Amino acid sequence: MAKEITKVVKIQIPAGKATPAPPVGTVLGPTGINLSEFCTKYNDATKDRMGDILPVEISIYEDRSFDFVIKTPPTAFLIKKYAKIGKGSSKGANETVATLTKEQLKEIAEIKLPDLNAYTIEAAMKIVEGTARDMGVKIAE
Repeated sequence: MAKEITKVVKIQIPAGKATPAPPVGTVLGPTGINLSEFCTKYNDATKDRMGDILPVEISIYEDRSFDFVIKTPPTAFLIKKYAKIGKGSSKGANETVATLTKEQLKEIAEIKLPDLNAYTIEAAMKIVEGTARDMGVKIAE
């Protein structure tokens, strides 16, 4: 018989740097799972993507065991990484803080495609382009 899921927790953690201290401990502590076991498994699974912030979806079962699925990094994080900026524009699309090339936009869209509501790379590029525009990042033609 399959185990019954009691709770699903979503959290964003830097790759390879999960510790039982806050914010991980604060979110997962009340669920009763073994924090050091989660941190070890998460860090092993993400050590190849050090420096990225990765959303993770943790399914917690009634016997306090767990599974987790690692998602792709947030679009805004990838845009800032590729544009080499610390943060987006405070005025949104009215202020340009950086420029991305079409090739960089396509790379970001390819990374995000599994988690986006899009079936083609062109549709994914439009989604990423909208996020970039809202951040004040211009796309070079």
